[in-house]
Amino acid sequence: MSSLSLHLNSPRLSAALPYLALTGGIVSLSLGTSFAKSLYPMVGAAGTASLRVGLSALILLAIWRPWRARLTRADLQGLAIYGVVMGLMNLCFYMSLATIPLGVALAIEFTGPLTIALLNSRKLIHFVWIGFAVLGLALLLPLDGNVQALDPVGCAFAAAAALFWALYIVFGKRVSHLPSGPTVAVGMSMAALTVVPFGVATAGLKLLEPSILILGLVVAVVSSALPYTLDMIALKGIPKRTFGVMLSGDPAVGALAGLLFLGEHLSGLQWLAIAAIITASIGAVLTSPAGEDQPLQDPAAPA
Repeated sequence: MSSLSLHLNSPRLSAALPYLALTGGIVSLSLGTSFAKSLYPMVGAAGTASLRVGLSALILLAIWRPWRARLTRADLQGLAIYGVVMGLMNLCFYMSLATIPLGVALAIEFTGPLTIALLNSRKLIHFVWIGFAVLGLALLLPLDGNVQALDPVGCAFAAAAALFWALYIVFGKRVSHLPSGPTVAVGMSMAALTVVPFGVATAGLKLLEPSILILGLVVAVVSSALPYTLDMIALKGIPKRTFGVMLSGDPAVGALAGLLFLGEHLSGLQWLAIAAIITASIGAVLTSPAGEDQPLQDPAAPA
């Protein structure tokens, strides 16, 4: 028993925990986003985003009870900004999925964290891994001749989601010194206050139908409550550059989820894309020296 306790408290496990948390968050988010598509015909994009964020906020408030945490006015201001950005990121991404393909939306949205990764790169090898990530995302784009016909409004929503994703990393980092549970609970509550009015305006009382609430609850747990909690754990121990490059696994995991749960078979180029993205993620972790493998406090400043 003492040997097991010693193993669980080992420095190696402690160092790996943020990366395990981020990986778990990526997998959970991809599964939840795939499942959320079943709600679109019922309540629309804004309604789906409202159910996801609103129910997540209720779950997190019940679990973490953030009112017991000792938060200063500055903490609450930081959490408010973090939450509003989180809500707008979710809303814009779900709105983009209503009119453009998931692969294109993910590729556009990923330019946000990729920009954060680029701003925090200092050595040539870091740009090599970013290049692998860009290559992988480019191969995942559905370049079948229909790209020119993409809905400009959907692309604009995806671009806005990219901006808010980048801001989510920046402002999430600024409140990452706070306890993870209460941080995500307060942030998600602010996100709900931001997003739910849009869902109510478009779907109305249909959001309260039992069958829809049950589906929304599953989406909320798998695609919001769990991954955002894991994100806060990851942000405590992963520098922004590594965090941004590792998030490139999102489209790859999404493609695998489509294969396993939706029967969507992958082409050779898609498997090559997954290999490139995995290479970027592993390379970013392995080439982060001990002195750099600390959380950054500002996206434009070295550690």
